[in-house]
Amino acid sequence: MSEGRILVHFGSEHVTVHRHQDGALHLLTKDPLPFAAGLDSEALAERVGEFCAGLTQYAEAVDNKSTRVHAIGIFQQLPQPEAAALVNSVYVDTGLYFNIVGPDLERFYWDTAMSACGSDEMVEGMVRREFRTAVVCGSFQQSLGPIEATIARLRESGTEVLSPRSTRIKPETEGTDFILFDYQDQLKNHRDTWRHKYLHMDAFRQADAVVVCNPGGRVGSGTVFELGFMSALGTRVIFTEEPQGVVSFPCEVGLGA
Repeated sequence: MSEGRILVHFGSEHVTVHRHQDGALHLLTKDPLPFAAGLDSEALAERVGEFCAGLTQYAEAVDNKSTRVHAIGIFQQLPQPEAAALVNSVYVDTGLYFNIVGPDLERFYWDTAMSACGSDEMVEGMVRREFRTAVVCGSFQQSLGPIEATIARLRESGTEVLSPRSTRIKPETEGTDFILFDYQDQLKNHRDTWRHKYLHMDAFRQADAVVVCNPGGRVGSGTVFELGFMSALGTRVIFTEEPQGVVSFPCEVGLGA
């Protein structure tokens, strides 16, 4: 039996800690929020860090593989610069990604939980369908098989994969430095590769998360470039494996809530 993953939910009035293990959700604690509205991002980060430090009573490892942290309520009201500062501070202090869930996605989780099991726990919806939409990144030349498996896993869970929409390669581009899929236009010239790359990255704006498929931990130079764009947008980033050789930044490792 696996130890499972710890799920922390900072709600509007309470913070809950669950263990998601072998498909079942177990409530470990439910406490009043350890802070009030009106705190700045630095003070909020300090309170969140103090709470997360206590998670060791539930699991030996508290990191971005074993632990997921989600927040709504007062956190949704933070201006974007303060929200970004909070996410960065929590990551620096704890190593965890502090995921501020937008109101639309929050509503989706509540609706999913209610329709699936009549629950008023947002986390119940999250473990059933974590993403509405996602983009998958990685080396299409070197890791197409694992990328296809990742896309299939997402689609099986009901997630719409915005990009790539298909992984069927145009035969004439197979084995080249820039492959195209069957739904993409032919290149006008070598500069046109930027248009295709930009269209792929522009989908980050609409996605609930970007999933980086990096078998063996490898992250190619093209994906590193895309990571900068993801970071600037504040996009939730999930690597399928622990990334190697990239600058540490707020992210998560491993699919599955």
